[in-house]
Amino acid sequence: MKKLVAAVLTGVLVAGTLSTGVYAKDDDKTITVAASATPHAEILEEAKPLLEKEGYELEVTVFDDYVRPNEVVESGEFDANYFQHIPYLDQFNEEKGTHLVNAGGIHYEPFGIYPGTKDSLDDLEDGDSIAVPNDTTNEARALLLLQDNGIITLKDGAGLNATVKDIAENPHNVEIVELEAAQVARVTGETAYVVLNGNYALEAGFSVGKDALAYEKSDSEAAKTYVNVIAVKEGNEDSEKIQALVDVLKSDEIKDFINEKYDGAVIPFEESSDAEETDTEDADDADSKDADNTDDTAEENADTTDTAEDAE
Repeated sequence: MKKLVAAVLTGVLVAGTLSTGVYAKDDDKTITVAASATPHAEILEEAKPLLEKEGYELEVTVFDDYVRPNEVVESGEFDANYFQHIPYLDQFNEEKGTHLVNAGGIHYEPFGIYPGTKDSLDDLEDGDSIAVPNDTTNEARALLLLQDNGIITLKDGAGLNATVKDIAENPHNVEIVELEAAQVARVTGETAYVVLNGNYALEAGFSVGKDALAYEKSDSEAAKTYVNVIAVKEGNEDSEKIQALVDVLKSDEIKDFINEKYDGAVIPFEESSDAEETDTEDADDADSKDADNTDDTAEENADTTDTAEDAE
């Protein structure tokens, strides 16, 4: 004989049947997300009351690595995760045979070079060591930043796939110390400099604006590539609750929270369509000015386009 049983598990009402012996959560209005602690889980906590207004309960579980959050989404244990950028997601799918997709870009975290035993890049000396993350995509990002600051030169075409083997010139003979991303911030007393992911810099107490000796600019190749996303198993990206989650995380309320709390260490991601709409509005404004002077109008339109491209 079947019975309907209700129980409270970690504050969430769950329902099941005695005949199966399984108490499966009614997840239509519950969203489970695996996340890195900073800033991802913090942003999700801020989103909870906004999602409650939409009729959803958000459950956030913090993970301290870059593997398990993908595994639990692939297995169906969690609805989504929030910790990674698209290159890492693509690489993980290729290497692990998983089926995870981007459901929406939320924010971007500038990579930075931070002090270790030295407080200025001007103090760089022959043989100094620099710690970088050892996973493929983040190591390339770190090496590109070192190249942008004249510390090394990479082989032509290395780009976002660069490894230490692609270093073509190393005039100071710096030692690149490759470590798991979570460990890089822990060797500031042992290496001259460390190159940190945005979230690990925050966890280590670093401020991009105050502490970074150099960081990725908004128009860099990396800035356009490494947007942090909500990742889900393929086929779930258009579900109502995932769309609700993404919409809230892209809301003005969350954008304001990110800008105020992280002071440039985390930047809300703007969809390309938004940028294009802004460009169109700027062009329309330029066209409306000096209508009697064709040459001046053309010059203003050109200036508007240049400004928009510089800001991307």
